[in-house]
Amino acid sequence: MNSGGRMQKDQAQKRADRIGAFREELADLEKEGILVLDDWQKEHLVSYHRSLLDRYAFRYDVDIGGAEKQLSWSMRIAAFLGALALSAAVFFFFYRFWGGLGTGVQVAILGSAPLCAVAGVDCAARREKTLYFASLLSLIAFTCFVLDLSVLGTIFNITPSQNAFLVWGAFAMLLAYASGLRLMLIAGMTCLMGYLAATVGTWWGCYWLSFGERPENFIFAGALLALPGTVPHREHDNFPNLYRGYGLLAIFIAILILSNWGRGSYLPWSPGVIEAAYQIFGFLLAAAVIALGIRRQWPGLTHLGSTFFVLYLYTKLFDWWWDWMPKYLFFLLIGLSAVLILLVLRRLRTAARGGMS
Repeated sequence: MNSGGRMQKDQAQKRADRIGAFREELADLEKEGILVLDDWQKEHLVSYHRSLLDRYAFRYDVDIGGAEKQLSWSMRIAAFLGALALSAAVFFFFYRFWGGLGTGVQVAILGSAPLCAVAGVDCAARREKTLYFASLLSLIAFTCFVLDLSVLGTIFNITPSQNAFLVWGAFAMLLAYASGLRLMLIAGMTCLMGYLAATVGTWWGCYWLSFGERPENFIFAGALLALPGTVPHREHDNFPNLYRGYGLLAIFIAILILSNWGRGSYLPWSPGVIEAAYQIFGFLLAAAVIALGIRRQWPGLTHLGSTFFVLYLYTKLFDWWWDWMPKYLFFLLIGLSAVLILLVLRRLRTAARGGMS
């Protein structure tokens, strides 16, 4: 499928954004009299940028202006909602008419529906540069495949297990890498998260459907899913950000739960000790993620680590002070702590700026 085209489209969009920023900066420089190009240079530069953007718009359908970007976001939202609606239609169609069909017809429909949807994804990915319709059809294909395994398991009385998550995740990942579909990558990671968490739960003697009762299962699964984000992808350079963000988000949420609910842990300690341990671990991990994001220039990690560092801090302040402190004093201290965090972050920002200069 059209994987290489997707990589080139992302790079073309970044180049178009840089051209737009360069034009704005050049206009400001000319107004201030710092850099003024002569007529020949200006005409040559404008002509070069215009031809480059026209080529990108024709070949990759990139967003050149702010209005186009806003409309593109609207189109993404419309495509996602449409995909959800069509997937729901497929789901309810199965359960509305399924009982009246014979076994042979049922098996034929189950076998052909995902194949037809995948063929539609391939056709849309080849013809459409923006991949909106390819994303829509991919979610329908994924829904059909999930229903296929579920219904076939019911027809042939197959014992349910967490391995279904693995198969669903593999199917979504194939679609994601074949066409560069981020929506399918998220769906695949979600399924793999369920498989890994359930498998870890069975190692500890839990029934696989009870994996959600132990948040530590998701720490292990999130760590494994975050690992591919440390390796650059040659064809899909935006995928590592999704791996890192998704895996660490699962870890942070699990730590947040365990820091307030120690009974959900596998550790053989008292709930209070477990909660305190995970609170410390959460602060250390958030600080490490912030430092890693700054060092590797991964802004997504910096934002994620900062968000959960503040969330952990405010949760702890609530535990310490809410029950006995006057409410006005509590919120005053919260506000002062926010000011302190701003001062610390500004100090770090200044130090980072000095290191780059």
